[in-house]
Amino acid sequence: MVEEIRSYVVRATRMSDHQKDAYHRLYDRFCLPVPALGPTPAPVELPRIEWKETFPHRAEASSDEPERPIILDIGFGMGYELAELADAWRHTDFLGVEVHKPGVGKLLSEIERRSLDNVRIARYDAVAVCRRMIPPATLAGIHLFFPDPWPKKRHHKRRLVRPGFPELVTPLLRRDGGYLYLVTDWENYAHWMREVLDASPLLLNRYGGGEGDDGFAPPQPWRPRTAFERKGLRKGHRIFELLYHRVSEPA
Repeated sequence: MVEEIRSYVVRATRMSDHQKDAYHRLYDRFCLPVPALGPTPAPVELPRIEWKETFPHRAEASSDEPERPIILDIGFGMGYELAELADAWRHTDFLGVEVHKPGVGKLLSEIERRSLDNVRIARYDAVAVCRRMIPPATLAGIHLFFPDPWPKKRHHKRRLVRPGFPELVTPLLRRDGGYLYLVTDWENYAHWMREVLDASPLLLNRYGGGEGDDGFAPPQPWRPRTAFERKGLRKGHRIFELLYHRVSEPA
């Protein structure tokens, strides 16, 4: 079971005064009501998300308006890239999931600075959010940019993308082309993720079947560059990108 082993560590990281201020003023407005994170996993009741309550503008939309896409961003770090994308895609709604408190505070400040009404945050375990909170077949896309690679072999069991992950996230994607977009600069983890995802009959690798394809996607021009990406490039790492779409019937 993916949920049995945490893929993250909650660290006591110092917050800046600016992050603290944004966190305390804006948390209740933009963050979902979830229990506080504890040092060990504990079974708790989590509210099922109602998208029209989470994003009130969805309830106010007229029937002739196209439905706004919803994107899940898992592990948004400090939130710069999520805020930048949400600013560019004002007619798309974003749910960001992150356990790092300073990152939540920073994203809240960006939401206020940019006047974003299309971003909400869940400061909680992403696996629990996916398993118990998000309604099935409602996401247009899932972004997982530079997840913790847990490079030591004894820690591979902590990787978020591992056997069972496709069964967790694929049912959340819309059947009309919902996509899963992953990026990492760790070569071992990149091949590991591709093997895990290629094994799913409900996911199609868009760059895995053509002549000369190695299974990895070219950089998508709309994706903002992250701090982890810049760090990896400075070290001479290759950036590996994976793009899958949900298929309605098993391949």
